[in-house]
Amino acid sequence: MNNDDFRQWSHRAAEWGADYRNNLRERPVRPRVEPGDIFRSIEASPPEDPEPMDRIFADFEAKIVPGMTHWQHPRFFAYFPANAAPVSVVAEYLVSAMAAQCMLWQTSPAATELETRTVDWMRQALGLPEGFSGVIQDSASSATLNAVLTMRERGLDWQGNKKGLAGQERLRVYCSDQVHTSIDRAIWVSGIGEDNLVRIPVAGRFRAMDTAALEAAIIADRKAGMLPAGIVASVGGTSTGGTDDIAAVATVAGRHGLYLHVDAAWAGSAMICPEFRHFWAGAELADSIVFNPHKWLGAQFDCSIQFIRQPEDLVRTLAIKPEFLKTHGRDGIINYSEWSVPLGRRFRALKLWFLLRAHGLENLRAMIRNHVAWSEGLAARLAGEPDFEIVTEPMLSLFSFRHAAPTGAEPDSHNLRLVNAINDDGRIYLTQTSVNGRVAIRFQVGQFEATAADVDSAFAVITEIARSLT
Repeated sequence: MNNDDFRQWSHRAAEWGADYRNNLRERPVRPRVEPGDIFRSIEASPPEDPEPMDRIFADFEAKIVPGMTHWQHPRFFAYFPANAAPVSVVAEYLVSAMAAQCMLWQTSPAATELETRTVDWMRQALGLPEGFSGVIQDSASSATLNAVLTMRERGLDWQGNKKGLAGQERLRVYCSDQVHTSIDRAIWVSGIGEDNLVRIPVAGRFRAMDTAALEAAIIADRKAGMLPAGIVASVGGTSTGGTDDIAAVATVAGRHGLYLHVDAAWAGSAMICPEFRHFWAGAELADSIVFNPHKWLGAQFDCSIQFIRQPEDLVRTLAIKPEFLKTHGRDGIINYSEWSVPLGRRFRALKLWFLLRAHGLENLRAMIRNHVAWSEGLAARLAGEPDFEIVTEPMLSLFSFRHAAPTGAEPDSHNLRLVNAINDDGRIYLTQTSVNGRVAIRFQVGQFEATAADVDSAFAVITEIARSLT
């Protein structure tokens, strides 16, 4: 592809993207395909000779797009959002065109310094105090792994990386059952082991960790000769929005000298609105916090910010400095590859800079406030309908509900049948979860371009299909 071809096809791709976003409401949210359909449509062997771009692009439109779930669809109410505001997409075009490797300051000074500045913009926007530094990771999973590795190293007096875990005291990490599965994976990858992730009981509307039980577990483990290392607290857990009392957990962590990591991957975005900050009161006491601008704020995936109170501990845990990675003659610079497990780094800060400048915090706050209000309104409407039950009340824009099964039908099977029928219909997309061992249906509003009318349509679809199954 020469430069003229590159220009032509870049224009074509951008035009396709704009048309795609403009016409999303006309598409089903989830594709109507069966497993293997797309695989069988792709040639079994790679081409020996080059093919024309016209043919490749036509196959993209004919074979790939019909098999995609449309995460930018305004009626995507499943999982959590993976927003990509159009201005963020434009920034990613530029990042892709430059294709810079941003692992060190010297390999892209602007990328490093913009990251430092935009992360601090976000610190201010979320109301966090000065003293927190930060880094843009690929996802909350990576940020949580970094936190768990740092817990491990601090607990072992920085000997884990050097000596390994064999022969060391048995480490313990504490969380509730509301945390994301990325915590389990971090425990696996760090070598701490699943048996040493202690699940603390939860209570109350927001399914918060019982801090008395937390402290009792820490004391009991110490008496048993084990080594408590850290706590992972949740704000807006994935299943139903489980949210810990961060201030109370931080008090326990401080009393016992444990590292505290706060996972606010989804809900953290809402903290740009001062009226929602009570949900993470005490977060300023944490050792690290993660939130994902690529979820609710509109920054295209991947863009996850990890705030850190003592970055020197993270760097001590992760940094390796062979001669070829040193920046000679420069002191006091940041090399963000020392703040994460991968050496290679994309230029993630550019899309966040574009996004914040193009929309401004006040417009982003208005979007989040709308989503919360619309979700609360839908929960109230469903609660007023015959045979519907709100299982977990709204936490920000997330709640769960259940529909009463007809006589003779098993309730869990009925609700799974309902959510599958809704998704097969294609007008909206929901997911199920488990609450106290029973199936519930999750609903969250978060797509960047969703409207009140889209949420109204969700009410119509849910009630219509529920009636058809009874």
